[in-house]
Amino acid sequence: MTKAQPVLAVLHPGSMGAAVAACAATTGTKVLWCPAGRSAATTRRAAEAGLEPVSELGELLQQAAVVLSLCPPAAAEDVAREVAEFGFTGVYVEGNAISPERSQRIADLVGRSAQAVLDGSVIGSPPVGGKHTRLFLSGPPGAAALLTAMFAGTAVSTPVLGEKIGQASALKVSYTAYQKASRVLAALSYGLAQHHGVDQALLDVAGKRVGSYLVETDYISKTASRAWRWAPEMEEAADTLREAGLPEQVLRAVAETLRGWNHAKDNSGLSAEDALEILRRSNLDDEGDSMPSA
Repeated sequence: MTKAQPVLAVLHPGSMGAAVAACAATTGTKVLWCPAGRSAATTRRAAEAGLEPVSELGELLQQAAVVLSLCPPAAAEDVAREVAEFGFTGVYVEGNAISPERSQRIADLVGRSAQAVLDGSVIGSPPVGGKHTRLFLSGPPGAAALLTAMFAGTAVSTPVLGEKIGQASALKVSYTAYQKASRVLAALSYGLAQHHGVDQALLDVAGKRVGSYLVETDYISKTASRAWRWAPEMEEAADTLREAGLPEQVLRAVAETLRGWNHAKDNSGLSAEDALEILRRSNLDDEGDSMPSA
């Protein structure tokens, strides 16, 4: 008689969460999610990924052996608190782009009833269309082995960094601090050169350097559309710098710049010029707000 596979629940499947969950489903793992309060877009993604809906969160948590939280960073603790209130007794995987300190707080909270808590961080693009991603883990070895088995042979690999909660989060914020701040600086540099009519000269100069973000002008619009998620990640990275005794101001400024693109959320139709114009208008609005009244 074949032993039943442990059940995985995913909270809440955005583009990354749905794609990661779909990989687990290919191994024979039953993957659940809760549509209560979720958008039509999320419901569509979950259906396309083959996730099975469960109407109530409490019922979902009763069925699941493992819960994987993949949500916007700002919501990570609220999601964990809701799970903790139900007294979840399985393995909780905190997979969001948050600081190590927040990961530890969540582990302390959910760990009151959970069998185990894993710290996780996803690095890479959603695993679709031949792309691969890595779900780095840190925490109890047995719990890590259970999650690894769920993704065995799929486009999601699960490297284990160690047994300490916060290691996976530290890797994510270290990586994201450079990768995403560099995208913002590249956008500003291109916008500045464009303003002075030397944008092509800038691209020519940058093109002679291997791997320069400055030549990837198409990524300016992608940065704008993803800024609503990236700004909170930069705040988490800044918090982590502060805890390490390092200056945080540059990443606070990057986060503030990203918030200027909040209205471009998930807008895939933008051009680089559109994105820069949104940023200019946002900056003018901020300057107007800061001017003293007559």
